[in-house]
Amino acid sequence: MDYTSKIISLEKALSLVKSGDIIVTGLGAAEAGLIMENIHTLNGKVKDIRIVNCNPSHTCEFYKPEYAENFSVDGWFYATPLRKAHAQGNMSYIPNNLHFAATKWLYRNKPNIFCASASMPDKNGFISLSTSNTYERRMMEAADITILEINPNFPFVYGDIVIHYTDVDYLLEADYPVPTLPDVPFNDKDREIGRLISQYVPDGACLQLGIGGIPNAVAEYLKEKNDLGIHTELITSGMAELVKMGVVTNKRKNINRGQMVATMILGSKELFEFCDHNSGVALYDGAWVNDPYTIAQNDNQISINTSLEVDLTGQCASESIGSRQFSGTGGQADTAIGAQMSKGGRSIIALYSTAMIKDKATGERHEVSKIVPQLQTGAAVSLSRNDADLIITEYGVADLRGATIKERVESLIAIAHPKFRDELWDRALECGIIGKKW
Repeated sequence: MDYTSKIISLEKALSLVKSGDIIVTGLGAAEAGLIMENIHTLNGKVKDIRIVNCNPSHTCEFYKPEYAENFSVDGWFYATPLRKAHAQGNMSYIPNNLHFAATKWLYRNKPNIFCASASMPDKNGFISLSTSNTYERRMMEAADITILEINPNFPFVYGDIVIHYTDVDYLLEADYPVPTLPDVPFNDKDREIGRLISQYVPDGACLQLGIGGIPNAVAEYLKEKNDLGIHTELITSGMAELVKMGVVTNKRKNINRGQMVATMILGSKELFEFCDHNSGVALYDGAWVNDPYTIAQNDNQISINTSLEVDLTGQCASESIGSRQFSGTGGQADTAIGAQMSKGGRSIIALYSTAMIKDKATGERHEVSKIVPQLQTGAAVSLSRNDADLIITEYGVADLRGATIKERVESLIAIAHPKFRDELWDRALECGIIGKKW
């Protein structure tokens, strides 16, 4: 028997969906594009379908209001489609720290169907789940039915995401491109923040960083470093570039020496080509990769994350704007805590000192401080003040390790935009965060 015996049509795949089913799909680029983009055609034929996803990458009809009666969505991490659809009332966020995402969800749920994108089978019948193993392997093993969309455009990535076709119920042939994320150019603020961060990255350090202008600027300043390693939740285009330049060698890591380790990949077409059949890249189970105890095994682990706002005691609201869910906790707490447990490790939260927001009454945009006396009402605390370490803006570094509240207030106001500093002192006094200005 060869893998072709498992191949079914899209129509057959959709016919496997029954009323009341819970359908889990892959994270980001690992989302089952064909099934998710066509599942809305079952509207009226089935009801009470619950779809569970994470940072989805495909544009799907079932998010639209006319499908809300029969389709609900639970998400571990919101992307634009989920944010837009949230107001309909059929969508809900799943609070989580990434390394617990699968295990805690499976504690109270069982998937009827798991579907994801995957590489083509190799000559021995092995398939790679390709771009994510954040929760995918665990969901595959827990589901009643597993359907993989095998696609020649998806890279064959190593790690514990390689499975044999005989372990899959059905295969669906697909040929859509791997969803990509364009590189974000960095500006002067990013550049200054990147410069400040690079001072905390010694040669031989092991890194975790994400996607965006600030991480891209950090990568630019790391080009003068030597023998860096990568243990991260997400492999990015910037990391691949550092490998090609010889900056990242992974040879001074304590675990997985010689390998760039993560739970997922997201970036450019060139990144996916770099990861294809590359023994220096491996994706492992998110419950292991992002476990703080795993992270801490690498010395000089540096975790670099961003936040939407930080209060004067060090609380970081990184996923919601007030009570409105914007993204997700992801691995921020995992990596921040793990890095600080690491010998010589540091956790860095980087953010601009200000943001432009629209006034609801006038519709005009105005500048606000992202260092705030108190977080907005209802804001989710993604990283507690107990776990905050280094906070960096374009105005400097606030080292909160071991600091009192008074010391934190002083340090954080010093890195706020100058035009907001007097106001922050006044509000700190009014709120009772400090007893007096010193």
